[in-house]
Amino acid sequence: MRRTAAKLATVTAVVTAAALTIAPTSASADLVTHCVGTGGAVTVPNDLLVPAGKSCALTGTTITGNVSVAAGANLVVTGGRISGEIQVAADGYLDAGTTAIGGGIELASGGYGVFLKDTGTGSITVRPKGSATNDSFLFVENAAIDGTVTASAGEIRLDRNTDVTGNVSTTGSYYTDVHDSFVDGTLSVLNSATGSVICGSAVRGRATFAGNLGGVQLGPNGTLDGCASGGYWGRDVNISNTTGGVNVDDNIIDGKLTTTSNTPAAKVAANNRIRGGVAGEQGSAAARVSAKRSLPEREAKGEERAAARTSSAVQEADAAGDAGL
Repeated sequence: MRRTAAKLATVTAVVTAAALTIAPTSASADLVTHCVGTGGAVTVPNDLLVPAGKSCALTGTTITGNVSVAAGANLVVTGGRISGEIQVAADGYLDAGTTAIGGGIELASGGYGVFLKDTGTGSITVRPKGSATNDSFLFVENAAIDGTVTASAGEIRLDRNTDVTGNVSTTGSYYTDVHDSFVDGTLSVLNSATGSVICGSAVRGRATFAGNLGGVQLGPNGTLDGCASGGYWGRDVNISNTTGGVNVDDNIIDGKLTTTSNTPAAKVAANNRIRGGVAGEQGSAAARVSAKRSLPEREAKGEERAAARTSSAVQEADAAGDAGL
């Protein structure tokens, strides 16, 4: 009996010591740092939250956990490093420049938007608008996206040497444009309200454009946008059920180009190099036009939206002062 009691006492002591050792680690993992105001080159050793309706501006900050931007909140981060993912709520806004994001980015239904420049991140998801007032935007410039881009709303633009390792897929966007960028997977643009423009870019996988209302322009000679060159397509390209015009100009397509049920019929220029041939209805190719045009209205308005929100967010963060990170 004495030996048994002694053993029980020993086991109890070990369990108690283990519990005391584990408890602080578990508690620290649940910590969330609130950011209202500005922060510099410090390390936040846990998750970070920008509270609803507030603004946070960070420069050179490292965050070891996940980031949440609450409803109506703004996060502007420059030269930062975020180990986890970023979730942006309804009417929330994220501006990340020269920043490394270890996880992905998710923009909720009715999220204001995401602007990335010179930034690396994981997969990006833009949720459907639903009943929300805002129609979101995703503007990406010279970014490395290690994963997929999936969007179901808003203005979507990948630009200026952006590199996507996975697939790009949009359904029901306002528009989906890809300029001077690379998609290592497939590209799918479905049911866009004002169409899609792909210029000076390469898509390694199969490309599908279907049900787009504003037209589809692959290359420089179209009515939606002006650009200097066409693109490279590593597999088949299919364009169907499109209204507003289809223009295919100055492209190299390693697969087959198929154009069906487009109104008016697709215009395929003679300068395309299509190794798999062309199938489907075709109209007469349009005369070539100058590639030099003013910034399209939809793109200019998008730039204005992002710049205005960033400016107001930084001003609000500055007015709030040091966030005390």
